[in-house]
Amino acid sequence: MLTVVLGLAGALVYGAADFLGGLAARRISALRVTAIGALSGVVLLALGTLVVPGRWSFEAVLWGGLSGVTGAAAIALLYACLAIGPMSILSPLTAVTSAIVPLTWGLLTGSELGFIAYPAFAIALVAVVLVGLVPEQGAVRPTLRGLLMALGSGTLIGAFYILIDLTPRDSGLVPLVVNRTVNGGIMIVVIVGLALFAAQRHVRAVDARTAVLDGTHGVPLGSAGGTGAGVAGAGVAGGTGAGVARSSVLAAAAAALRGGWQAGLWLAIGCGLLDATANIIVLVGLRLGDLEIVSVLTALYPAGTILLAAVVLRERIGRLQWVGLALALAASAMLAAA
Repeated sequence: MLTVVLGLAGALVYGAADFLGGLAARRISALRVTAIGALSGVVLLALGTLVVPGRWSFEAVLWGGLSGVTGAAAIALLYACLAIGPMSILSPLTAVTSAIVPLTWGLLTGSELGFIAYPAFAIALVAVVLVGLVPEQGAVRPTLRGLLMALGSGTLIGAFYILIDLTPRDSGLVPLVVNRTVNGGIMIVVIVGLALFAAQRHVRAVDARTAVLDGTHGVPLGSAGGTGAGVAGAGVAGGTGAGVARSSVLAAAAAALRGGWQAGLWLAIGCGLLDATANIIVLVGLRLGDLEIVSVLTALYPAGTILLAAVVLRERIGRLQWVGLALALAASAMLAAA
């Protein structure tokens, strides 16, 4: 019974985190939201280790670090597939896959559950699809690329549950601290890399426009009127121009990184704190119960998002989503009795 409660609680808190993350992503980029969330989650988890001490070991760091890598890749694929769309198909597909992967792993590794658990799992998976269903007007069939990305994201999310379940029982919150540290590090590297790439393209575009303007005004390179261009050309030949170009790129990247954080900062921090809290709930659920039950119920995380959207944003919950919520409660009751 406690495992079922923890699984549902984890789903609701994950959904609340996604809700805040979605609001933050409207104000700043999704990658920045993810990075801020990861860093704020690290702080919460680090403080949590003072309350829930755990033993640092090779296994805890290994599985925690790998779960951080899979988590970062899962988020990247999730955002990419949802950008391609249609969300009404790809979002539920991701959620269902994230439940099926650990469920299959548990059954293949010899997990034994009561007979009633199997129809409960089937009902829960249907509930996941219905709860995550977001009707879209004029939605088109998903492309093969979008389907593969959704399957990849769901598989990696499921792998996260498996990896966390493999961590030593005496490791406390250590695997989650490592997970968030790796995840945040990857996100920061990605953000800085994208900023440098964008800055380099911007500097090249400015240089190209400048060259066109010089040609338009009929100032030939190396002439008396084009001394500045000639000096610049000599600087490039001597290597100075390359250094100036690098400085320009770095300056442009630094300027891009400094701005655009404030608008969604606190929402992103709240998202990270809630997501880290959900991770703790799931970890406790895995310690006390079965991987299959926790992962399937946690896949109902869209429920938390749609309920908050209905209360805060006054968004209407569709009939099929209500059916999904009812089936989720029925499946939860069956799993509690299993």
